Amino acid sequence: MDAIILQILNGLDKGSAYALIALGLTLIFGTLGVVNFAHGALFMLGAFCAVTFSRLLQVSYTFTDASRTDFLGNPLQVEVPYLYDILGESAGAAVIDWAVPISILFAIPVMLLIGVIMERGLIKHFYKRPHADQILVTFGLAIVLQEIIKYFYGANPIPTPAPDAFIGSFDFGAMIGFDAGSIVYPYWRMVYFGFAAIIIGAVFAFLRFTTFGMVVRAGMADRETVTLLGIDIDRRFTIMFGIAAAVAGLAGVMYTPINSPNYHMGMDFLVLSFVVVVVGGMGSLPGAVLAGFLLGIIEAFASMPEVLDVLPGINQIIIYLVAIIVLLTRPRGLMGRKGVMED
Repeated sequence: MDAIILQILNGLDKGSAYALIALGLTLIFGTLGVVNFAHGALFMLGAFCAVTFSRLLQVSYTFTDASRTDFLGNPLQVEVPYLYDILGESAGAAVIDWAVPISILFAIPVMLLIGVIMERGLIKHFYKRPHADQILVTFGLAIVLQEIIKYFYGANPIPTPAPDAFIGSFDFGAMIGFDAGSIVYPYWRMVYFGFAAIIIGAVFAFLRFTTFGMVVRAGMADRETVTLLGIDIDRRFTIMFGIAAAVAGLAGVMYTPINSPNYHMGMDFLVLSFVVVVVGGMGSLPGAVLAGFLLGIIEAFASMPEVLDVLPGINQIIIYLVAIIVLLTRPRGLMGRKGVMED
C-alpha cells in the first residue's frame, strides 16, 4: 500500500506539469483553433524567467575586506549583492532565497506580453490556414526561441533551488498512519501539485464566473454569433492567448527546482502535452486536466521496479500506448465534443 500511495504522489506531481501545459494548449486551440507547437517553448521561457529574476537579485559588487585573508594571505575579495544594501543583509538574503516563488510576479507580465506579441505578430496570420501550416510555423518559432535561450544562457542546465524552507522531504507515511519513513516525499513536489491545483482552479473560475470568461466560452462555441452581437471577440481571444502563455510560463517557473532549466526542456514536454490534449479531447479543458493527471499516474506506476522487471522500458512508451488505445476506441478523446477528430 505504501508503494501504491508513493506512485500516486509521483503521478500527481508529473500530472500537474502535464495538466498545466495541456490546459494552455487547449485554451489556444479552443479559442483560436490554432495548433500551437511553440507552447512547450513558453513553458521553457517561464523557467528562464525564474533564472533571470534570480540572477538579477544576485547582481553584486566586490569590495576588499582587509580584516580577512584568502589562502595566499591576500586581503579577501567579497561579493556583496546590491540587494543587501537596499533591504539589509537578512531581508536581502531572504528575498534571494525565495527567488523562485517571487519570480511569479516577474513572469506573469512577461509571459502575457510574449503571448500577445506571438498572437498579434505571427499566429493571427495563420487562423484560416491548414493545421499543417500552423504546426510548421509554430514549430519553427519554438526552435528559434530554443536557440535564443541557448545562445544567452548556454547549453548546460542551470540549477535553481527551491527556498531553504522547502528543501528536504515530508514524512507523508507517518502522517497517515504508516511506519515512519515508509512514504517520504519532497516538499517542493507537493508545493508544485498545490500550485497547479490553484492555477487550474483559477482558470476554470475565470472562464465560468466572470463576464469576460463567459463571453470567451460563448465565442468558443459560436464565434460568428458573438461577433454579430457587436463584441470584439478577436481582442478577447488575443488576451486568452496571453493568459495561456502565462499559464505555461508559471508552470515552468515553479518547475525549475524540480528540473534544472535547460534550452530543450520545452521540447521534452511538448510531445507529451499534445498527447495529453488528444487523449483528453481536442478543445476540452476538463479533458486536458483529467488526461494530464491520469497519464501522469499511469506513467508513475509503469516506472515501478516491479513493472520494469517484467516489461523493461514500458515507462517510456506507456503514455503513447494509452493514446493509441483511446484514439482507436474513442477518436474524439475522453471528453472531446462529438464530431471533433471523428471525420
